Amino acid sequence: MAQAEVLPTAFELAFPERRRPKWSFPSVSRRRRAQGQPASSSAPAADDPDFKLPKRINLATILITNCLMQLSFFVVVSSSNAYAQYLGGTSTFSGLVIGIPTLFSGIALLPLMRFDQGGYRIPMHFACAMAVLGHVLYALAYPAGYLYLILLGRIVSGFSFTFFMYTKRYCSDHRIVGVRRRTTLAGFLVLGQGIGFSLGPFMGGLLYKVGFSNKVFNGYTSPGWVMAAIWAAWWVFAATHFEDVPREPPLPAAAPATSPVSEEIELSAISAPQNTSAVEVPSSKSRDGFKADGETQVAEIAAPANAESTAESLDASPPRMRMTAEQIGVTATMCWFAMTCFFTLGAFEANIPVYTAYAYGFSPYAAGNLIALGGAATFPFLLANVFVARRTQDRFTLLAGTAAGAAGLLLLLGALAGRAASRGVLFAAWFLVALGFNLASTVTLSLLSKQLPGAWNTRVSVAIQYSNFTGRVCGAVWGGAGVAIGMEAYVGLQLAIVGIGAVMFSVLWRQLKAKTG
Repeated sequence: MAQAEVLPTAFELAFPERRRPKWSFPSVSRRRRAQGQPASSSAPAADDPDFKLPKRINLATILITNCLMQLSFFVVVSSSNAYAQYLGGTSTFSGLVIGIPTLFSGIALLPLMRFDQGGYRIPMHFACAMAVLGHVLYALAYPAGYLYLILLGRIVSGFSFTFFMYTKRYCSDHRIVGVRRRTTLAGFLVLGQGIGFSLGPFMGGLLYKVGFSNKVFNGYTSPGWVMAAIWAAWWVFAATHFEDVPREPPLPAAAPATSPVSEEIELSAISAPQNTSAVEVPSSKSRDGFKADGETQVAEIAAPANAESTAESLDASPPRMRMTAEQIGVTATMCWFAMTCFFTLGAFEANIPVYTAYAYGFSPYAAGNLIALGGAATFPFLLANVFVARRTQDRFTLLAGTAAGAAGLLLLLGALAGRAASRGVLFAAWFLVALGFNLASTVTLSLLSKQLPGAWNTRVSVAIQYSNFTGRVCGAVWGGAGVAIGMEAYVGLQLAIVGIGAVMFSVLWRQLKAKTG
């Protein structure tokens, strides 16, 4: 009987070099190895550091945790306006309820990093615990009849969102992820983001229809109770299956970094430039200090006479690198776009329930369906981007995403100027904005991680994440106040922010070149 064909999984399609062939010709493999070639010419070598990946169970745990955090953030979007008004709040207050978690994520992130030891298990436990507690407090606001308990619950949930930074850092961590896999993994993160902002509002709107016969579990409180139960179950799974990354080895005991001997070595190295060693540093054709595809530049640094000790010290502690003007410009551009993407997405997600209730009389359930449908329409494109990213430069992805998002903003602004913002126009504008700025957010960290030293991954991840936090907080508040301040002004500010970013990456277009994948 013929065996049934085993279809590859989505992960195997994205990373074909990780698939193991069922058979091979040993003679051909030996001949290729003897010639210094990989066993299969259609896939990169398994030991190529540019293509390395973490264990699948660990990577899957990180990606699913990211998806759950997105779900937690968006599940209250469709009903938070009605919930806040029932307890005596305003639409602007509901926007604050949506966006406030990321503000406190930023406050808690730096203290948490003092205890993470360069790993991920401690932050993951902290995120799960805060998510459970935050959702419970959000649900208790209704039976307690206290408006600010909603805000408190979202603040506590915000502490769990500190793990957003760790998911991004994990997918660009030089210890476990190769440089040609970082944009692809960032695409998986954005795919989870798409699932969150599609399923979250739909789930919240659907739970709103449960009704209000029960004072504890009803349309307002059910999102909190359901998400608390999901997070509690996931906490148990993550605690038993996730393995942390190995810690980097400490400095050699013979020459500690703080000893007077090491200081003398550094001084002698500075004063003795004749003894040099070659070290590869990033570069590009335009001599901008970045590493483009297949290009390297060799720079000489001063070294002590003992070459072996120098090699050990370089492995243990990479040489300090000062950022060039171009690197500063690219870093500022990526931070600006990280803020822009989440400002615009957060503004639309907070504004749609408010605006549709004002203009069309939509219920939270209908508004949630509109948000979810627009997000679901982007899902095939975000899934395709996971595969396209392996062959596309990050700067082209950024350009395409910005163009699509700007087109959505212009479409909505034109409809509002003509006083004819129909439901179809609003949906089309939301689809373009959701697609464009989710796509653009894929490359903000991955591009920087390819151009800057691997040892800088943590500080770069923090810079991008704080930019995301700023965009989410300000965007959610701005979206909640959109009807009160005027919809044309609401859209106009977003266009101005996008325009500033377009000028920035136009000026630095050549410097934005980086390896694909």
